[in-house]
Amino acid sequence: MKSIAALQSIVTPWSDGLEPSDAELDAIEVEMPVVLAEVELLDALISMLDRPASEFDARRIRRARNRVLAARRDLTNRTADTMTSGDAA
Repeated sequence: MKSIAALQSIVTPWSDGLEPSDAELDAIEVEMPVVLAEVELLDALISMLDRPASEFDARRIRRARNRVLAARRDLTNRTADTMTSGDAA
């Protein structure tokens, strides 16, 4: 019987092309504020799962949601500015 480890190189051969490209890394860096804001919101929501919500919890969630919206707005505006400035040139 063949082991899975022996078949791994056949199923998913390792190549140098598996590393993210510079463009992909740049795209991740641009989206990182949105990701971090969403993680903060998720953390606030998870902290409330096992207890009733207090005024502090409601304020924390409201602020986290506002940070997510602001990060998404900034990302959208940056993307729109890039597209319009590229079209004008």
